[in-house]
Amino acid sequence: MEWLGHATTRFTHSPTPLSLKKNDGSSTDLLRVCEESTPPCRLNPLLFNGHLQTFKTAFEGDGPPVFYKRKVFEAEDPVYEGSFAVDFVVPPNTDVDESLPIRTTYFKDEEFDGLASLDIRPMLINLHGLSGGSYETYLKHVLFPLVQEHETRQWEACVIISRGCAKSKITSSVLYNARATWDIRQIVKWARRTFPNRPLYGIGFSLGANILTTYIGEEGENCLLKAAVVISNPWNLESSSLALQRTWLGREIYSKTMGTNMKRLVDLHQEQLRKNTKLDFDKLHEIKYLHEFDRVVQGPTWGYPTEGAYYRDASSSDSVFAVRIPMLAINAEDDPIAINEAIPYQEVKTTPYIVLCVTSLGGHLSWRELPGGGRWHARPAINFLNTMAFDIELPPPTMANGAEHARFGPEHTAEFFPMRRKLVYNTPRRFEAGVIV
Repeated sequence: MEWLGHATTRFTHSPTPLSLKKNDGSSTDLLRVCEESTPPCRLNPLLFNGHLQTFKTAFEGDGPPVFYKRKVFEAEDPVYEGSFAVDFVVPPNTDVDESLPIRTTYFKDEEFDGLASLDIRPMLINLHGLSGGSYETYLKHVLFPLVQEHETRQWEACVIISRGCAKSKITSSVLYNARATWDIRQIVKWARRTFPNRPLYGIGFSLGANILTTYIGEEGENCLLKAAVVISNPWNLESSSLALQRTWLGREIYSKTMGTNMKRLVDLHQEQLRKNTKLDFDKLHEIKYLHEFDRVVQGPTWGYPTEGAYYRDASSSDSVFAVRIPMLAINAEDDPIAINEAIPYQEVKTTPYIVLCVTSLGGHLSWRELPGGGRWHARPAINFLNTMAFDIELPPPTMANGAEHARFGPEHTAEFFPMRRKLVYNTPRRFEAGVIV
């Protein structure tokens, strides 16, 4: 049946999924919500494997017409100084700014000053994939139906732009990295102050999914998001990198393309980045692949001795243990980038807060349905978010904090801290279990 595009769908979850109460007083649980949110996965039969599904993204059109206004924020955390951009979804308009991606313009000062609201619409905070932006079609297929005018179920939304991406400027001497949770933390806190009545939700795609999962783990029970969706999360970055290097397609197509995109990003912001004395631009121009980029740029920039050390420290697979909000994770078994062997199946089984949905087909951020159709991943994501926002009475988190650990029996003293990181900043900051506080 898979040759006809009929993918199988399986769910991995805790034996005791998180209990939930509906607004009508009836009971349900996270697994049931995820199952009911997930329609059959029927994909284009001509795109019968993950490579074909993923390759198709290079030849896609503009996608749904989502309009944005951009605001540049100055980082509040001195550890990650500089500025970053956020694109807010706005009503359709005829404004044009050639310096920004399609359908995106800057907020005028008076427009942004009047953005605060006491409305109760849910707000979705988005994180895009590596070197992407708010213009990505995989993202807009989720956003477009949610932000349409609707009597009772209209959403507000914004997309946090990774520094230097989507024609944003870099104003410090460093790029973003795979565990850069600083900008989303600032925006979530800003949104909580600016829209005090809006329930906040998160969604992340690919590298953005890795960052979002890490952020939620770092926040633990203090997370201000009500629920989240992560799509095509690479989870274990070292495993994914090694898998890309094993095959010709992985190395010469995927890794080379991603490495080229990141090199182009550095070239665009070379004036600022040359202020970082740890970067060797001669070596940078010689690299071909993503892992070489991470070795030459991300390692020296952030103090990692090798790209492997960076990957192990930035991976979100162990963050699963510290998640304390309902989360739906969607992956495809045939994803050539976020590979199946990197998916934390066993880890997910230990927590009631996450349900993992894995399809047998779909590729990376693809899941292309029949010609003229949409992207399948958008449908379970939209259904889950709408259910959580409008049908479920979400309970407050119950665990102590983001550094809560698993104990190996009452007679043992060994403890596991899922959010303890190896990278420590040499600044007078206080740490708890490796998390900057």
